[in-house]
Formats: sequence, structure tokens, C-alpha cells
Amino acid sequence: MVSKSTPIAIVGGGAFGLSTALHLVRDGYNNISVFEQDDQIPPRPSAANDLNKIVRAEYEDPFYTDLTMQAIALWKTPLFAPHFHQTGFLHCVSGKAPERAVDTLKRFQAAADDHPELRKHVVPLANDEEIRQRFWQYDGQFPGWNGYLNTFDGYAHSGNALKAVYQATQKAGVRFFLGEQHGAVAEVTYKNGRSTGLRTKNGQFHPAELVIVAAGAAAAKLVPAIGSQVVAKSWSVAHVHLTEEETSALRGIPITYARDLGFFFEPDPVTQLLKLCPMGGGYVNTDPATGVSHAPSVADSAFVPPDDEAKIRQLLAHTLPTLANRPLVRKSLCWFADTSDSDFIIDYVPHTSNSVVLLSGDSGHGFKMFPLFGSWVKALLEAKDQQQPVPRWRWKEPQQSGDGKWGDAVSWRIGSTREFKDIQPGKPKL
Repeated sequence: MVSKSTPIAIVGGGAFGLSTALHLVRDGYNNISVFEQDDQIPPRPSAANDLNKIVRAEYEDPFYTDLTMQAIALWKTPLFAPHFHQTGFLHCVSGKAPERAVDTLKRFQAAADDHPELRKHVVPLANDEEIRQRFWQYDGQFPGWNGYLNTFDGYAHSGNALKAVYQATQKAGVRFFLGEQHGAVAEVTYKNGRSTGLRTKNGQFHPAELVIVAAGAAAAKLVPAIGSQVVAKSWSVAHVHLTEEETSALRGIPITYARDLGFFFEPDPVTQLLKLCPMGGGYVNTDPATGVSHAPSVADSAFVPPDDEAKIRQLLAHTLPTLANRPLVRKSLCWFADTSDSDFIIDYVPHTSNSVVLLSGDSGHGFKMFPLFGSWVKALLEAKDQQQPVPRWRWKEPQQSGDGKWGDAVSWRIGSTREFKDIQPGKPKL
């Protein structure tokens, strides 16, 4: 077991790294350093550097439903409450949705209906007329839409939440090393099969008895043993810039989600941006030499593929047609660490004598657990048998799929995975 005074180095100032720092420092661990390659928190490459993320309780898997219920309780505590907005979750399919999308929606609704605490918040919406009557702000026709509203769900302003935890942990004594020279980690160092610390890109060695790698989509660069167990994957994100009056009129709308098209949130009152995300299988950036996907730069990811833009515009045409032809701004691919089964990885890296921990596998649904995630890391460090208490979060031997369909079998994902090189602007299409 790790003592409270053990020198601990956390690589990554995103959601998993900051949550870990928060739970450890609150429990009396007093020698924690966080290393982040960006010069700000929230870090620009982090998937959590965003206006908002869905905080949805219902999962097909009751295991994650119960965890999200715990997380939402923590979202309502003083540190996190300013960043949590319980607007509700309008979860539907359009009239032309494929069967897989319809079946997925039914499973999610059944999960909410079956949960003793959630079922009272579920409002079935059988057709487009019921949707239009309930949400007066929308002037779209919602052609063929049906589904349900869960008033228990909402969203979190992820970027602001990260900033709040950064400030809280820094005030509590956690040290932060930021920027390309001081915070970017070049390597985890080892001696006799055990980590001795890490070396930053400026050549400085930082000793640590425990290194926790929470580097998101870049994890494989520091922990090559992970192989294809975790890959960098992305989905598209875009925004519409509204007027002050439009922003005010749309305040309070629920997260509006068509499983076959995409989703959007209520507009942010500060930036007046309406965030939209199209549904699809996502994108990977596979290195032909290693078979592992790595995230490209933020600059290279600053676009949305035409197919995704078309879905965004169709979503707006169904719901807010006056915005359907507005320019899309702040377009990007949001890269995250993905596992093939959508489970997290919270475990010691094999053959490191329990001196290196990997936190990864956000898989597009991890941020909602932000207030809670660090408690699971603490449970691992304090486990008497030094084993991850939750079997599904243990290290798995990498599996080489080789079929280019990473994570497509996850039931709630609609569409097929594509390669970044095939959709990158200016590149020849295969």
C-alpha cells in the first residue's frame, strides 16, 4: 500500500488526473505533483476541455447506472454544483432511424423505467406532436421523432469544472508543472523493473515512487505495453454562434439527442455558443508501423468532415430550422482514449512492481464520473491485496483486431469507424 507521504507523480491534467489528485489530497496524501504538457488547465488537447458534457444516468448496464447516480449526487456538492445543470435529456430517434438506433433507444428507456429512482423522472414521448407541445422554444417539426424525456439528467460545463478542481487542488498543496518544457513528460523512468519517476522534455528528472499515467488519448506513448488495448478515437464537435436574444430564448432546453443524427445542449450564456455533435462511428489515426492509434495535433483536428456537417444541419432542420444554415464555428475532432468494450482501465501496469498506474479508457462516457473517478484510484492504491477491486477495470492483454472497426460492437454506437487519413481535408480519399 502507498503511504500518505509517498511521492506521487500524475501525468495529465485532464478529468482523470485532476479527479485523482482531488481525492488523494482530500484524504491526506501530501506529496502529489501533476504534469501537464499544455500551459493551461483545462488543457487544450483534453477531451474535457469543452463547453459541456452529457451527465446521463441511464445505461444499458446497471453497473454504470448505479455509478452515475453516485456521481450526480457529487455533482450537487459545493465544488461541482456551479458547473452542473439538470436540464433534462430528450432522448429520441427520428422517423428514418435505422433499426439499431431504435433498439438502442428502447434499451436505454427500459433501463430508466426499471430503475427505482429514475422511473419517476421518465416522460414517454410517443410522437413528434407530443415533443413539440412540451418544448415551446423549438420551431422544428421533429419528423417521426419519438422517445422519452428524463428530467433527472443534465450536463456539466466540463472546462469550468476542470478549472475549479485545478484551483481547489492547487490550494490544497498539489504541485503543478505546466507547459512544453516543464510539464510535458518525455518518459517514465525505470530501474530494476520499477519506476523511479519521470523525465520531462527539458531533461529534468522528477523522482516519484508512484507514477499515475492519466494522459488520455496519448497514454500509449508513455505506456507502450498497452498496445491496442486503448486507442485514440474522436468524434466531431461544432458550434453555432447565437445572438444574445437567441441564447436567452433557448435557455433551459434539454439536451436534445436523436440517436441517428446527433445531439446539442442549451447555449452557453457567456460565449453564446450552441454546441452540436453528430452521431457516427468516429475516427482513429492508426500508425501503420505499430497498429496503434495516436491523436494528431489540435491544429490538424480543427475541422468537421462533410458527412458529419450534413448530419448536424439535418438535426437543426428537424429541431431549430432557423439555425440550420448558420455558419458552423469552432469545428474540431475531439480525441479521447477508447477501449473496445467501453470499460475504463484503472490498474497497475504489469511488470512495474506496482509502481505505475494507468488511468484510461474514457470511451466517450467518462466525464460524467469526474467528481467520483478519483475515489476508484484511491481504492486501488489502498487495496490490501494490491488488486483492482473491480475486475472489469483491470488491465487486459491487448487484442489486435486489424479490421479497422475499433469499438463498433459497442451497442450504443451507431456507424462504422473510419481512418483520420481518409477524412483529413486536402488528403486524397481512398
